[in-house]
Amino acid sequence: MEQDSSRESPSQERSSLPGEPPSSALGQSFSQVLRRLTSQESRRGKTRSAALQDLGALIEAAECDQLFEGSGTSLRGMPEILGQVAKVLEKYAAPPKEQEGRGHANAEVAEKAAAVGLLILKLLGKVEAAKNSLLCPTWKIGLRHLAGPIYIFAVTHSLEQPWTSPRSHEVAGEVLSLLLRVTQCSSVAGFLHGENEDEKGRFTVIMELLKPDLNKESWKKNPATKHVFSWTLQQVTRPWLNQHLERILPPSLLISDDYQTENKILGVHCVHHIVLNVVSSLCTLSSVDGTDRVIMPAADLLQYNRAQVLYHALFNHLYTPEYNLIQVMAVLLCLLDLFPILEKGLHWKGGAARPTTQCDEVLQLILTHMEPEHRLLLRRTYARNLPAFVKRLGILTVRHLKRLERVIVGYLEVYDGPEEEARLKILETLRLLMQYAWPRVSCRLVVLLKALLKLICDVARDPNLTPEPVKNTLLEEATDCLILLDHCSQGQVKGLLVKTLQSCEDSKVVNCIRKVRQVSEGASYDGT
Repeated sequence: MEQDSSRESPSQERSSLPGEPPSSALGQSFSQVLRRLTSQESRRGKTRSAALQDLGALIEAAECDQLFEGSGTSLRGMPEILGQVAKVLEKYAAPPKEQEGRGHANAEVAEKAAAVGLLILKLLGKVEAAKNSLLCPTWKIGLRHLAGPIYIFAVTHSLEQPWTSPRSHEVAGEVLSLLLRVTQCSSVAGFLHGENEDEKGRFTVIMELLKPDLNKESWKKNPATKHVFSWTLQQVTRPWLNQHLERILPPSLLISDDYQTENKILGVHCVHHIVLNVVSSLCTLSSVDGTDRVIMPAADLLQYNRAQVLYHALFNHLYTPEYNLIQVMAVLLCLLDLFPILEKGLHWKGGAARPTTQCDEVLQLILTHMEPEHRLLLRRTYARNLPAFVKRLGILTVRHLKRLERVIVGYLEVYDGPEEEARLKILETLRLLMQYAWPRVSCRLVVLLKALLKLICDVARDPNLTPEPVKNTLLEEATDCLILLDHCSQGQVKGLLVKTLQSCEDSKVVNCIRKVRQVSEGASYDGT
């Protein structure tokens, strides 16, 4: 940003930068307006409006060849000065510190942004006119200096944030659209990484502009910076992200390590995007939601122990008892996608016990949290992710069988609300557990059978708390678990249910038991 006028000597008043005279009278005029915008007096409404009006008049009156002259000479060319204009305007419209950005301050920022946006539209209009003219071949040099600051301004005020208003949001959207049109990019992603292999893209330029505001001391001074960084990062995917790892990883970890939950979640989302897109080879990995996600260990993340750094940063978040941090599944999803990278070098040679992995550590901690947890939101969050960990560990889930048994029995006993999300996920976990660790299930037959029968009776006798479709789903899942339990115990469940069938009078419970017996005997069950 330009130095304040109070700090400049008279000999420098005619230059846009100390010691570098502008290449033309137009450059001098731009420099004078910039000093007015960056001085302390610009905080006054009248001075600010007058400076913006003068800047708008300069842009409108300037011819295209004047705006882009002088680049590459010993004198400071207009493209560089225009770049400074864009930077000053972007900083001028930036929101204040978070603790200062309340009420009137946010409204003032939105007002500034709308005015600045109109000026930038005029400036980009000149660039577009120069592009369509044969008389000004240097427009590309000017655009190179303008694109970065204008992009940051547009994204800052295009996102739904406290410092935006409908008007500023609309103007910023127009700025971004015009910027893409002038740069001949079909999308923001193309603008950042290049529309084709030969085009370099502008992601590096954007990251360098954001860098001064993304260190430990400065990243909270402008509350928009973290959102611009996060949103920009999400636009760039493989294979373009690998080369930028050193630029994007430190800010992501810095934001995720903050004490505010909002920042933690934002940072974890950034880290997860990096894990998913900084890859060198591909394979298929089942995700929590049942879909297949393509991911494979990345050599770039294994260098310099980066994967371990990410793991420890994410693991520490699991000690935070805030359901909204884990509820979005940011931490657990990111860990599940990080495990293949961390475990790439682990190969079981046989003859000895398999080494424990980071997945074992995380599951152990989750089960420790689940047992005493009484808050329904956290119970649902933990239960939602439990099946993915059982799938990930497979037969090695037997290491956690005792604790899993206590969690499963405890969670099946507690009503979870009309959706019954926790109990449904626990039933899914039990089904997977019996499929992977079936040799160890028979010795737990009585405990699991009692828990499943109690659940079936509770759901069947529930008068009105749970919707009928949810009841039916619960009963079907519990019945399937009973059938699997019977297979794991070599038919013992079928024999134990004989007396229950004779003494039970509830039709729904009887139907479930009959289905278990008939399926176990190899007969088809029609539900009648």
